[in-house]
Order: sequence, then C-alpha cells, then structure tokens
Amino acid sequence: MSLPPEKASELKQLIHQQLSKMDVHGRIREILAETIREELAPDQQQLSTEDLIKALRRRGIIDDVMKELNFVTDSVDQELPSSPKQPVCFTDRQSTLLKKTNIDPTRRYLYLQVLGGKAFLEHLQEPEPLPGQVCSTFTLCLHFRNQRFRSKPVPCACEPDFHDGFLLEVHRESLGDGTRMADSTTMLSISDPVHMVLIKTDIFGETTLVASYFLEWRSVLGSENGVTSLTVELMGVGTESKVSVGILNIKLEMYPPLNQTLSQEVVNTQLALERQKTAEKERLFLVYAKQWWREYLQIRPSHNSRLVKIFAQDENGINRPVCSYIKPLRAGRLLDTPRQAARFVNVLGYERAPVIGGGGKQEQWCTLLAFLCRNKGDCEDHANLLCSLLLGYGLEAFVCVGTKAKGVPHAWVMTCGTDGTITFWESLTGHRYIHKPANPDESPVAEPPKPLYPYRTIGCVFNHQMFLGNCQPSDSVEICVFDLNDESKWKPMSEEAIKSVCAPGATTSLPPFPPLCASTIDASVTSNEIEMQLRLLVSEHRKDLGLTTVWEDQLSYLLSPALASYEFERTTSISAGNEEFQDAIRRAVPDGHTFKGFPIHFVYRNARRAFATCLRSPFCEEIICCRGDQVRLAVRVRVFTYPESACAVWIMFACKYRSVL
Repeated sequence: MSLPPEKASELKQLIHQQLSKMDVHGRIREILAETIREELAPDQQQLSTEDLIKALRRRGIIDDVMKELNFVTDSVDQELPSSPKQPVCFTDRQSTLLKKTNIDPTRRYLYLQVLGGKAFLEHLQEPEPLPGQVCSTFTLCLHFRNQRFRSKPVPCACEPDFHDGFLLEVHRESLGDGTRMADSTTMLSISDPVHMVLIKTDIFGETTLVASYFLEWRSVLGSENGVTSLTVELMGVGTESKVSVGILNIKLEMYPPLNQTLSQEVVNTQLALERQKTAEKERLFLVYAKQWWREYLQIRPSHNSRLVKIFAQDENGINRPVCSYIKPLRAGRLLDTPRQAARFVNVLGYERAPVIGGGGKQEQWCTLLAFLCRNKGDCEDHANLLCSLLLGYGLEAFVCVGTKAKGVPHAWVMTCGTDGTITFWESLTGHRYIHKPANPDESPVAEPPKPLYPYRTIGCVFNHQMFLGNCQPSDSVEICVFDLNDESKWKPMSEEAIKSVCAPGATTSLPPFPPLCASTIDASVTSNEIEMQLRLLVSEHRKDLGLTTVWEDQLSYLLSPALASYEFERTTSISAGNEEFQDAIRRAVPDGHTFKGFPIHFVYRNARRAFATCLRSPFCEEIICCRGDQVRLAVRVRVFTYPESACAVWIMFACKYRSVL
C-alpha cells in the first residue's frame, strides 16, 4: 500500500518522536557495545545488520517500540483491538473529533460520541472535587446487538464531563450476511436500539440506577454525510420516571461514510410504521389478556385475591408482559453448570425498589442491562435472570409468583424434571428445594413434616413462552399439584398470543437481552488487599483495648482450604475437603492450646463494613478480642469472582491460645 508524500512524512515524524521519547537510540548504542564485547569473535571486524537486529529482538527493544506506537490521528487512551468483532470503547479528552485509521474497512460501524452532559440539577450544589479526593461518579453503560460498553467514571456534577467514544459494529446476524457490509436499506431494517444505562456510584462503592434510555440511532441514516448530533433527555426511574434527571449531548457517525444516504422522510416513515405495528400488537394482546382474566375470575371469585401477574412495570414505568422479562440466556464459558448460575445470581446484591414515603412496596422490574450494571435488584430481577440462565441450560424453568410467610409477595424459580420432579430454586440464596405435594384428601395419622421451603402461596408461573394461572381450589404451595398440562389445575394463556409480543423481534419496544461480561476483578489481588486492611483494623481495635497483636501467617494459610470448601458447597451442595482442614489444624495447634475459628460470607468488598458486621457477632468478637497466654491471631480472605464483577467474599478469623485454668 503506497502512502501520499505528506502522510509518509507525518508517519516518519511520529516514529521519530516515539523513538526519541523512549530513548531508543541510547539503548541501541548500549546493546551494540555489549554485543561487540560478548559476541564478536576476535577474527571478526564488524557486525552485520542482521546480527544487530537479532540482538535488539532478543532483548525486547523492538517489541517495546511496537507496543508504544499507536497509529492514530489523534491521542486516544485505548487502542482498537486487532479483531474487528470485539466491542471497542475508546476515549479522547482533548479532541471531540476522533478518527481511527485501522478500523476494518469491510465492516460497517456506528461511532457514538458522548460529548458532555448538562442540567443534572440534583448535583447543582456539589463542589468540584479536589485532585485525589474520592467523590461520587457517573458511569454510562451501553448495549447494542450483543456488544457491551462502559464509559470512564466521571465526577457527579451539574454538567458531568463525559467525553467518550464507542465504536458499535452494525452487523447482520442471519443468512450468512455477517461478513457483508450493511448498506443503508439493510441498516434501516435493524430495529435494535442502543440501550444506555446511567449508574451513580457513591464514595462507599454503592450503586444507584439513575436513568435507562433507548436511543433510536437510525436518524443518522437520513442525515447529510452520515453524521448527526442529538440532545438526549434522560428521565428518572421508578416513581421519578416522569422527571428529567439530565441531558446528554450525543454525536452519531457512520464508518465508513455512507455512499448513499436515505431521505429523512424514508427513515421517519419506517420508524412510524414500526411504532404503529408494535402498538397494534400490544393492543391486541391487552384485549386478549383482559378476556383471559375475566374467564379466570369466573372459575372462582376468590381468584381475584391471587397473585396472578400478567404485566409488570419496568424501571421507566412502562407496563410490559411478564413473559418479556425472560429469554433463554447462554453464559458462554463464564458459568459451567445450572447450580453455578444459581450461585452467580445469589451473589448479585438484593435491594428493594426505593419508595418515597410509606405505603408498602414499590414495584419495579428492571431490564436485564439495568440489573447487571447496577449489580443489585429486587427478588423479581434475580428470579428472571436465574430462570433465563436455567432455560439456557436446557431445563424447563418457570418464574413463580406468590407469597412467603406473613403474606409477603415474592418471586422464585421452579424447574420441572422429565420424571415429574418439581424443584424450587431460591434466587436470593441459591438454595434448592424438592417439592413433594401433600394430598389434602388423606387424613394423616401423624402431623405431616413442615416443608423446608419458605413459600406459602402461588398465583401463577411463567417463562418466555408460557403463562399459567393457578386455578386449584387452594393456592397453598404445600398441596399444589404442578401438572402444568392439566387445564383444570392451571389455566394457560395462548402461546401464540404471548409469542406475538414477547418473541425476539416481535415488537420494537422489547429491550434486547445483553450478553454476560467476564469479571474484571483480580481475585488474588483483591483477597490480599482486603486481608491486609482487616489485619490493620484488628490491630487497631485490639490496641484500643490495650492488647497486643501477633499474627501467625502459617495458621492464616491453613484456613484457605476451609474457605474454598465453603464456596464449593454453596455452588454444588456437596461438602468436600473438611477432613484435611481439621487434620492440618490439629497439627498446627499444640497440646494444651485452644483453637477458635469464625467464617463469614459477604457479597461486597468493603473491608471496614465487613469488619463492623463481624464485630456484631459475639463469636467473632470473642476471637478478635481474645485475651490469654501465647495468643496468636489469623485471618484469611478468599474472593471468588463471577461474571459482571460479582463476587463472593469469604473471611475467616481464627485464634489459638494456651488454655490457663
């Protein structure tokens, strides 16, 4: 490939600047002198160029130079990966115009720039953070056609300083067209929006969902030169879904530039037709749902009080069929088994939707992207995700809606085995329960055993294809029969009706399901950091009590197998390795000494918060504040990482001391 003369001189200048910056000339001189001393035979008078290149390559100089050279026209923080299929996020702080010279010219990209925000009035009075000061931050998360992106955190302010660029590949997923560049007409038929979620992270690491927005990007197809600028108003979530939280300035640009742009009229007509088609499908489903509900109430008037949930509000306050919150979800190589998937869902944080004032529970079912980005949600969010993952593993899974003790509404997951076995999965704890129905007609001689599961009543079950209302005389889970094919016990909705609004691509109002992302947490580094912080906190606490602290590293190390065993048991329900741990502890504790250990589990990585929780346990406080002869303390932390940077944190405090009677 030949370069124009001005580009060639520019490239030479760039390489010269980089070589000067890295002092490559000086390093070459050093290596040349060293090579002459070590490798030049007495009868040789000079080194060949090939010998010198080999020496430079052997010492890594050439590799260092190639790593440092970024062939871009502007300064960017992150280089584009060589594989064009990888999602790319790159940022530029100085320039608002970024053009990369090494994007794959055979593929079509949408370059989305976020060029600052304004009118985030909740942060109007916040002072500018001082350099190095910890402050609350905004992070923007994006999802588009199986590609996920995350902006750099920016300090919360009335005008947050977002300056990020995201390169979104616009590709076809069917008929083998993925390798062909999409033209304007093809792209106009791609109705997937860019889902944008704004997350606020406070100084303690707690996350809050600020806004969730679906960006219609196809307006760029009708704009001149394939470039357009938009002002996006973000609305709040839940009870504040009608209140503006701020404005983002966005610029969209197609790469490579479009050869032929569509007229704005064509684009607008296509969008209007899609909206009309979606509205008609939703109207017909609503008519059908009302008819189904009337028939359900005619079976038994008491059905009116059962928890039969056909629609649920998402974070934007939009009513959607509950079946649309479920979709078979494959975790790729991030999760290996259904039980591991249950453990992953369990370690995502639990938080009820916030409500202003009293009046009971505020309902808010989150879209999957909002739930994953926030890393916490309500029981319905956990149940929907777990059901989707179990469906992905080929199980027949349903979300159950009913109540727990004291009539508290709750959602959990149920799987139906091919042999008729019914298993309940509690998404908040990862526990599994086998359901054995009691026969209400039998007069038991003895009192029947109390069920292990916490569920009391069940109103309906559903997944991505089916919705069934419980029409048995009693809605008690204990005596419920889960023969879902028996219409005298379970009233089904038409699968065709559900498919018309919940099948992928059925309507443009359905949020696409994002893929799971691998963890960005280094388990070993994080474990060490938390452990060192806990050691410091324990030492300070004991110092305040007038006690000295002596740590025994070997004893700390011996606690590792126990922590691994606890996590293995949580994931598989199988206990293993306990004998070796007990044997090692017996050997490490001399005769006449006492050993005490206290394991505890968290789903967050805040050492100070974990320590405060541990001190509330009398058993743990007894270990941390241990007094006696030859007291030796130990603490071990083990962080187990899961997708979406969720983690299970196991901590064990231990002590051994000489027993003095």
